[in-house]
Amino acid sequence: MRAFVVLALCVSAVFAVKGVDVSQYTDVFSCIHNQGYEFAIIRGYLSYGQVDPNVVSNIRNARSAGFQYVDVYLFPCVPCNNPSTQAQQLVNAIRGQNYGTIWVDIENYRWSSNKDSNQRFITEMVNELKNLGQTVGIYTSYYNWEEITGISWSGVSDLALWYAHYDYNPSFSDFQPFGGWSTPSIKQYQGTTTVCGAGVDLNYYP
Repeated sequence: MRAFVVLALCVSAVFAVKGVDVSQYTDVFSCIHNQGYEFAIIRGYLSYGQVDPNVVSNIRNARSAGFQYVDVYLFPCVPCNNPSTQAQQLVNAIRGQNYGTIWVDIENYRWSSNKDSNQRFITEMVNELKNLGQTVGIYTSYYNWEEITGISWSGVSDLALWYAHYDYNPSFSDFQPFGGWSTPSIKQYQGTTTVCGAGVDLNYYP
């Protein structure tokens, strides 16, 4: 049995797909790709309420470097109180670029203490992105979701989940169901590190 478990872990590691997410201008995607990272998620919107000025350059740089999968994340400005407008601004800025999913970043930064209000904000943003023809996912963690929306709120559980848990373990073995999700799509397993001189977070999917 012990030999089987070890073999299973080795097989899992071999077939793990690792990627990075970036929040600054990055021109070393070729080096990052050569280190074995296969997908990139680019910050597209800033928490103080404007499109990230580097988003288009970073999407193009990642594609030029050979990344087959390039997504974008939207870090919302909650006090701005205009979720639909923020969604529109991002989509307009990246229209015509080669990207996949837009991930709405739900982490504990300047959210209301009113969970109902937070749920409405998220729902409006997600619905606007869908209306704009986008594939949408949610980035969050168990504890952020619990604090911001309530752990059992499942209003957007039809979307893919990218969850954060910094255990330095590229696997889903740690995942605890929440928010209506029983299976995640991506895990951010290490934050704020450096690859090829670029600041990145590290991610995994099976």
